[in-house]
Amino acid sequence: MGVDLDALTGTLVLRDDPAYADARVERIFNRRLSSRQPAAVLKVADERDVVLGVRLARERGWRVAVRSGGHSWAQWSVRDDALVLDLAALQEMDLDPETGIVRVSPAVQGGARLAPYLADHGRFFVGGHCPTVGLGGFLLQGGQGWNARGWGWAAEYVEAIDVVTAGGELVRADATQHSDLYWAARGAGPGFPGVVTRFHLRTLPAPGHVAQTVQAFRLEDFDEVMTWLHDRHAKVADSVEIVALTKTDRTIADEPVLLVTGVTLTDDAAQADRALAPFRDNPALDRAILVLDAVPTTLEEQRKRQLEDNPEGHRWAVDNAWLSGPAARVVPSMRRAYTTLPNDKAFTIWFSMAPLRSLPDMAFSMQSEVYLASYVVWEDEADDERHRQWLASVMADLEPVTVGQYLGDGDLSRRQVRFMADDSWARLQQVCAERDPEGLFVGYLAGPDGATNRNHWA
Repeated sequence: MGVDLDALTGTLVLRDDPAYADARVERIFNRRLSSRQPAAVLKVADERDVVLGVRLARERGWRVAVRSGGHSWAQWSVRDDALVLDLAALQEMDLDPETGIVRVSPAVQGGARLAPYLADHGRFFVGGHCPTVGLGGFLLQGGQGWNARGWGWAAEYVEAIDVVTAGGELVRADATQHSDLYWAARGAGPGFPGVVTRFHLRTLPAPGHVAQTVQAFRLEDFDEVMTWLHDRHAKVADSVEIVALTKTDRTIADEPVLLVTGVTLTDDAAQADRALAPFRDNPALDRAILVLDAVPTTLEEQRKRQLEDNPEGHRWAVDNAWLSGPAARVVPSMRRAYTTLPNDKAFTIWFSMAPLRSLPDMAFSMQSEVYLASYVVWEDEADDERHRQWLASVMADLEPVTVGQYLGDGDLSRRQVRFMADDSWARLQQVCAERDPEGLFVGYLAGPDGATNRNHWA
């Protein structure tokens, strides 16, 4: 007996429906839109719709793609001839005050919705920096959230998931039941063989004091500053999130500047001052054009800045690399990515993960001491090729010191780069073969031969 379409509470939009054009790319953040054509879009209204959607896809010979927040740069949810399960209407947030565990839907935006909800209860979650990122894709690919170097990856805070399997069954997965799905959900990204409908997340007490140090330098000081930071960052307290970025900020200067930043979330101002003290040893500090030293801030202020740097309605090209090696090799390799930005909206970040922590047993298994990502932002389609070429060229510069990439800022259809440890990759293939033997879920968007988990230049 087939799926009764009248049983759907949500809306099924087929290709011949006037609403299809909008539904195909609804909530897609990157407006350099794909031309891929899904078979249909199911705007689910509840968890039961997800179950029925998976069963409907099996019945009609469609594959299944999932859209949570729509922030994937490569637009993973827009897939040819697949049924897109749009989870936008799933917006559950329910905190258990006794355990500190929050139940939350994948489409909930971590900064814009979950963060203020938790703050009202004196709690905090290590969600994504950009407030409009949905939790689903963010957590599935590991979750590079607030102070990942000290507090770990957001996926490490997943206690359990509710997931619809390829067989159309809703199950709970955690460390003791359906543990293969629990393992895969923390790092497999779009390769996860199921549809997560709910995350059960461990939260933290809200920080008592947030402070930041910001130092701005002209690009001529890039080599000296970044060499010092590369050699120093592992010794900074792990309560500090350390980011160095090049961007154009006309409140500071008319040309791009190098910003060295430290944000610490601690109990009080004295702790923050001690944690941020190492930045005062920067040998180029006397040439800085702006210095903020352990200045109080708020997470709301930090999120507002992230929204300014990540504007809606723009075209994007983004890529990244996990870097390893001494400063004498790494700093020259990343120089062009920092000092030749193609426009005044583009920016490149350097993100410290040192000293590296051992990861728990989960699919996410690729990291190094330094993460670099370049974000190219523009509006005119005529500029597409120029910006793509710039990004490809600076990523090529980095290849000699690149060990892999982070799925969240990658596009495997354009550039194959390793994103998982070899043993984890083999284990994921086994999980997918057992859980989704017919390949119902679309998996990685990675060209005709699929994902290789290899650096293409090696």
